[in-house]
Amino acid sequence: MERIILIETSTALCSTALVENGAIISYRESSAPKAHASLTAVFIREMLSECGLSLDDCDAICVSKGPGSYTGLRVGVSTAKGLCFGSGKPLLAAGTLDTLAAQAACEDVPCRKEDLEFIIPMIDARRMEVYTAVFTSEGRQLTETTPVIVSEESFAAYLEQGPCLFIGDGAGKCADVIKHPNAYFHQCHPKASSMLSPALNAYKEKRFEDVAYFEPFYLKEFVATVSKKKLF
Repeated sequence: MERIILIETSTALCSTALVENGAIISYRESSAPKAHASLTAVFIREMLSECGLSLDDCDAICVSKGPGSYTGLRVGVSTAKGLCFGSGKPLLAAGTLDTLAAQAACEDVPCRKEDLEFIIPMIDARRMEVYTAVFTSEGRQLTETTPVIVSEESFAAYLEQGPCLFIGDGAGKCADVIKHPNAYFHQCHPKASSMLSPALNAYKEKRFEDVAYFEPFYLKEFVATVSKKKLF
């Protein structure tokens, strides 16, 4: 009976979940701006208390590894590492796109799920750029995760094969560009509860991360900029 703490902080939604015996038994989320650092550990403490458990009763901690927000990913990974260092529990990681692909099966989407050929998770980057990959309707990743500048010709080869679901916080802005009749769009944020399947698979396959050296998958290097606002 695995108990795993799930942490998802890769986008504007901060969420945590607690897994026991293959099911979610507690969940927290908040879309409050810039609150990831103040809420993540609080959510975990609340969930454990709610279920009458302690960190020692858990078997592993799983964190979203990206791609996504630089700051959000750092908060989640730092929290997960702190829990692992303090408890000696193993660290697991789930890709953000894998989480969104799994989430497609859990949420109401604007198409018949049984008709889908492909699931295309999208994390918003900037302007018309997204971080994305193509998955089968069963959730198996077909292409590498990559940044894509979306145009009306994007994913045309997949759309010609059948219905495609674009899902994630980058999906909405593509709806005005990709007009193919097989394109369906579901704007949402990845949730910790949707990490259930990726986390359980990683745990059963013993795909544990090195707590000391694990880093988020940013996809692009973080570049600091100088504010143009006059401070004095």
